[in-house]
Amino acid sequence: MTTTINDIVLAHIDNKPSFYARIEDIVPDVKPGWWQVQLLVLTVPLQVYHWILDESQVNGAPFTMSGTPIMLEKVVSPEPPQKPVAPVDNGGAQKKGNVVSLFDRKKN
Repeated sequence: MTTTINDIVLAHIDNKPSFYARIEDIVPDVKPGWWQVQLLVLTVPLQVYHWILDESQVNGAPFTMSGTPIMLEKVVSPEPPQKPVAPVDNGGAQKKGNVVSLFDRKKN
């Protein structure tokens, strides 16, 4: 499965799931066959990592950094995306919906 920009990955560090990240950018490195991968690490606070990886590593092949095993696993939603519902033709009449403001909610 090919991993690309905007995909979410789960980084396994030392063979344990460690953090989620979104791939922000992938650009060629000066070394042929290698890529500079920018990861937005989804932690609090957010962090940005820059890793130089080959294509197989971006797509999930295990590798090491300073002797520590690392692997990126692409995250796939357990539910397929919902298709937008087509509007119903009311013969030209527009149906108005209710808009609920989060700011106007009453406190209990």
